[in-house]
Amino acid sequence: MGSWDAALDAAGVRGERLRADFTRQRRVVARYRFPQYAAVRLLLPRSVVPHLLAATAFMHHTDDLLDGEGSLRERTAAYEGWAGQVREALASGRSDHGVLRPVLHACAARPRLARHVEAFLDGAPVELDFAGFATEADYQRYVDAYSLPAFMLLADVLAPEAEPAGFRAACRLFIDGSQRLDFVNDLADDLGAGRLALPRDVLERHGVTREDLVERRETAGVRELVARQLDAARTSLRAAHALVGHLPAAHRAFGRALIGVEEATADAARAKGAGLLVASARPSVPAAVRLLVREYRKRGR
Repeated sequence: MGSWDAALDAAGVRGERLRADFTRQRRVVARYRFPQYAAVRLLLPRSVVPHLLAATAFMHHTDDLLDGEGSLRERTAAYEGWAGQVREALASGRSDHGVLRPVLHACAARPRLARHVEAFLDGAPVELDFAGFATEADYQRYVDAYSLPAFMLLADVLAPEAEPAGFRAACRLFIDGSQRLDFVNDLADDLGAGRLALPRDVLERHGVTREDLVERRETAGVRELVARQLDAARTSLRAAHALVGHLPAAHRAFGRALIGVEEATADAARAKGAGLLVASARPSVPAAVRLLVREYRKRGR
């Protein structure tokens, strides 16, 4: 995967403390989603790797505050304190926080990134009191308010210096597919936490109740509901391959792998079907390895 120290050097990360900050964030991302982390290390130029990992770790840290333990009041206070700290850091260019120092370095290298951080903070409160969606339209508004701004933190690091026409629309296709996939694939964990992210009108269309899902009833309606939601995710992910064409040539192998991992996850979820009410699906290790090796060889050519 190449030397991490060499990646820090290529990204202009100087100073023992800042390099240690970046290294901690690298470990966070590797624990969070290893296949995506492996794709970053294998398929992106060294100069991009630390900044993408810093943006990912920042997003993950913020999401943990929004979804963490505690009452709505406690989580709101924690988030507002964090958002104030982030905005102060962006304004001053300085921070004593180990998550923010790498983000500030990334913003210095990619000035447009700061605007995406602000947009992400603006939309994040919708996650604090999330109570599910009444309709598909509510889900789409959630994607626009929270999911897309979150993904744009990463997409900006990958984008050309002059963002091309159609880039944001392609990003939205990807995150719609990825978010919809997550909501179906994570049904077991979400229901265990008292959360349901599938729109109520979609459940009604298939004759499924929340109780059916909580009780893990593998009815024909539940099987059809899961299959149709995964089909919709797959359709968006297929269309999201347009995103690859907007990326610089050196980033395209990673773009294909990013979408490919999601598609492999959707395939694994489809094979599991209503079994997603018991546990999430993950792509097989051999399938993930084949995907990464294939893209690594294309990148080499």
